[in-house]
Amino acid sequence: MSMHKVAVLALPEFTPLDFGIACDAFRLVTAASGVQAYEVQVCGCSRTVRTRGLEIRVPHGLDVFADANTIVVPGMDNPTAPISKALRAALRTASARGATITSICTGAFVLAASGLLDGKRATTHWVYAAQLGQLHPKINVEPDVLFVDEGNIVTSAGMSAGLDMCLHLIRRDQGQAVAARVARLAVAPLSRDGGQAQFIRHDPPSSPSSLSPLLDWMAKNLDGGHTVQTMAKRAGMSPRTFARRFREQTGTTPLQWLVAARVKRAQEVLEESEASLDQAALLAGFDSPVTFRARFRRVVGLTPSEYRRRFTLAIRK
Repeated sequence: MSMHKVAVLALPEFTPLDFGIACDAFRLVTAASGVQAYEVQVCGCSRTVRTRGLEIRVPHGLDVFADANTIVVPGMDNPTAPISKALRAALRTASARGATITSICTGAFVLAASGLLDGKRATTHWVYAAQLGQLHPKINVEPDVLFVDEGNIVTSAGMSAGLDMCLHLIRRDQGQAVAARVARLAVAPLSRDGGQAQFIRHDPPSSPSSLSPLLDWMAKNLDGGHTVQTMAKRAGMSPRTFARRFREQTGTTPLQWLVAARVKRAQEVLEESEASLDQAALLAGFDSPVTFRARFRRVVGLTPSEYRRRFTLAIRK
């Protein structure tokens, strides 16, 4: 099987952290079969690019777009800098042939200028979200999420959200187990999904209102008829206070968090065992195989059986 090729675009005044995340996240990936999963190629419109006192040599031109499976556009200090006709055309051509086009932070402005976001949902750093919507009114800008997956177009918010997006793409390509391994290597959480809010307030670990003990317990006890009321009781709070604190600390609702945790557990079961789909549903804490299939497809984009076929073939080989 040919290696998945990732082209990382280096434009003038690119954000170094965004650029580094895009390059290193995919280089850390070893597929379930044990081979390197991605080939990362840095490319640009010119062979030398400067940013923030740095100067880097760009080894490839835009011709690498021709066979890139994924293209990543990191953020730039000036999101409204002019974009060359050649770059816009190359991005549109790559998208038309089926490549996945992605952006981190203000890189969304490049995709927008190329017309790739028209009629689609997209995000960027919250500071620039209103500006993106004003300049490109055909885009449905979602300022409060970490990333938006529109199939072959994926946009993410600032900096660390770019890593969340990369882990999401790795999970989409290689499966939950491989993505989890990359997250451990990057010392990063795998549990932040795209719908999580950009604004998250974390209580200090010693705070009595920290929900960390409850979340740890929930992750180990996904079965059972958990409700907001039962979770609030275990946390020693009223349901209203609990729901507010939960969103503050996790960026999502208790039930949304619970569904996501159960789906991730189901992914692990499907990849690592021979359990039937009904057994996987029970092991992940779902009370109904029908509910399991519906929730799994909504979160993952594949049915449980499709997911198992896709991500256990490499392991068996």
